[in-house]
Amino acid sequence: MTDTRDTGLSRRSFLRKGALGGSAAAAASVLAAPAVLAQAPLVMKMQTSWPASDIWMDFAREYVTRVEEMSGGRLKIDLLPAGAVVGAFQVMDAVNDGVIDAAHTVPVYWYGKSKAASFFGTGPVFGGSATTMLGWFYQGGGKELYAELTQQILGLNVYGFMGMPMPAQPFGWFKTEVNTVADIQGFKYRTVGLAADLLQAMGMSVAQLPGGEIVPAMERGVIDAFEFNNPSSDSRFGAQDVAKNYYLGSYHQASEAFEFLFNKDFMDDLEPDLQAILKYGVEASATSNLALAMREYSTDLQKLATEAGVTVRRTSKEILAAQISAWDTLITDLETDAFNKKVMDSQRAWVEKVAYYELMNAPDLALAYDHYFPGKLAL
Repeated sequence: MTDTRDTGLSRRSFLRKGALGGSAAAAASVLAAPAVLAQAPLVMKMQTSWPASDIWMDFAREYVTRVEEMSGGRLKIDLLPAGAVVGAFQVMDAVNDGVIDAAHTVPVYWYGKSKAASFFGTGPVFGGSATTMLGWFYQGGGKELYAELTQQILGLNVYGFMGMPMPAQPFGWFKTEVNTVADIQGFKYRTVGLAADLLQAMGMSVAQLPGGEIVPAMERGVIDAFEFNNPSSDSRFGAQDVAKNYYLGSYHQASEAFEFLFNKDFMDDLEPDLQAILKYGVEASATSNLALAMREYSTDLQKLATEAGVTVRRTSKEILAAQISAWDTLITDLETDAFNKKVMDSQRAWVEKVAYYELMNAPDLALAYDHYFPGKLAL
């Protein structure tokens, strides 16, 4: 993981290893108290892309807990919400520049640097789930392609790892029923990344906004429909106050995972065991985050339906089919770029092999659920 470039003496190396140069008095002062310096924890400044109240901040806190405990207190994380240092969409630049040491975010938030960012979270759905695509990242060549994009093509001074695989994102919130493609024509809709291109191709106009700006934009009429991610996040920022029709199931963002970013100089300065703790803490938090998500997402979905007057619906097969057709057109355009094509070819090969096993082996869980809880599902 060590970068062989001459990056100079970092602020963190200076603090941890002692000053090189300076006055004799300063040097003597540093040498006089080595035990004190050795006991001082290294503080890592980490900002998320989420408001302080969002459940995803709870996910980030679980990562903090695991890292601090595994490091025996040698690492402390100063966890900050979106806007504390930079905006939600600016965390990649802040990590790259060393303004912050790390970030908890999603790749689509730096989509403005390269559309290929979307392939690592909000790309075409070839038939695999978010778990399928997390497997592609770690075992199917995705991690290497991510490093090629971030470090070689874009020249970013970062390491990135994928965390919790997200359940497929709902089609979102609408003021009226939408059952056909004709029903959504002309809607001003909030989404991000390649999903914006996809839904524009289906007849919507799209605004790419951070989560904290969605409800105010809805209230001002800047948008009239939107998606963010899940029942807990959506309900916490008040989605149910501005729309009452909530459509679950969609192909626009069905394979996303959280992204953990680290400044390369910061991470390369760490002892190998601390590097490993930061890296494998991502995997540990993925398990804990998913368990918490299952509990909270399902609880909040029930509350939306029973307490907030929200009608929970399944996205129609007509709209889903139109999304796949729109992906087909978008893929053709994206493949004109050599790197885009390389990533999608890798993903297609992985999904063809892995999702075949997953889908062939999966029992019909809806049939069993309907047997024990009849009439609840719209089969």
